[in-house]
Amino acid sequence: MLETRELRYFVAVAEELHFGRAAERLGIAQPPLSRAIRQLERRLGVALLVRNRRGVALTGAGEILLQEGRAALDAATAAVRRTRRAGSVSHGGLVLAVKAGAFHELLNKLLDAYAAEPDAVDIDVLPSGTCEQEEMLRDGRADVALMHTPFNSLAGFDSVELMTERQVAILPAKHPLATRKSLSLDEIADIPDLPPARWAGRGVYPPGPGPEVHDQTQLAQLIALGRTMTVFPESARTWLWEEHAAVPLTDAPPVTTHIVWPAHSRSRTLAGLVRTASRL
Repeated sequence: MLETRELRYFVAVAEELHFGRAAERLGIAQPPLSRAIRQLERRLGVALLVRNRRGVALTGAGEILLQEGRAALDAATAAVRRTRRAGSVSHGGLVLAVKAGAFHELLNKLLDAYAAEPDAVDIDVLPSGTCEQEEMLRDGRADVALMHTPFNSLAGFDSVELMTERQVAILPAKHPLATRKSLSLDEIADIPDLPPARWAGRGVYPPGPGPEVHDQTQLAQLIALGRTMTVFPESARTWLWEEHAAVPLTDAPPVTTHIVWPAHSRSRTLAGLVRTASRL
């Protein structure tokens, strides 16, 4: 059996591909890190790394352990976080991760319907970037999430489909294209004066060289100022300002919203929330 410490050491080396940088990242000296990795290779009976004068590279077995090791470390972190939340006197509820700026109406209906249940608990709503919900479920920062296909991957999770809607381009109200009844993806992909926005660290659909945004308020302001545009599900109309216009996209794929949770969860509280969502 592998220890989480060994996995943490190996993942650091595999990601850095440099023992010195990995040791610095871990806050330990390089010699004991090198010994730990060699001991790990002896125990597993396979070579995980190729070491030469040019540096460090992963073997095929090393690539597998990197992938599986990340998942295992995420699971361990998630177990600690969820256990602490469950045992906290100040928090006996659930953390729900949602994409910032989308489906206010659906979210409000879900929270109101669940609050009316006799065994309801507090729900902490945690807005996030485009694809962060997946990471938040895997590492335990969230217990449940509202996620969207085709943008989010549901692999490894259980889910229930809630709704499907078309997409709209959100433009400055004064822009010439804002008066159109509909647009195509090609028409908005390369607007010289209106590059698509992107979330910090993560692109949004469609990708583009536009300004980096960190939250919904910043995005709304930049659109109102005529500096950028974005694409959202139609339910995003609920947060638009007078300075915004939403134009339907004729050829964008529909967006399906799901309520999603870790496949191994046995939480009765979570099951109650999912039942409520399924009835909406």
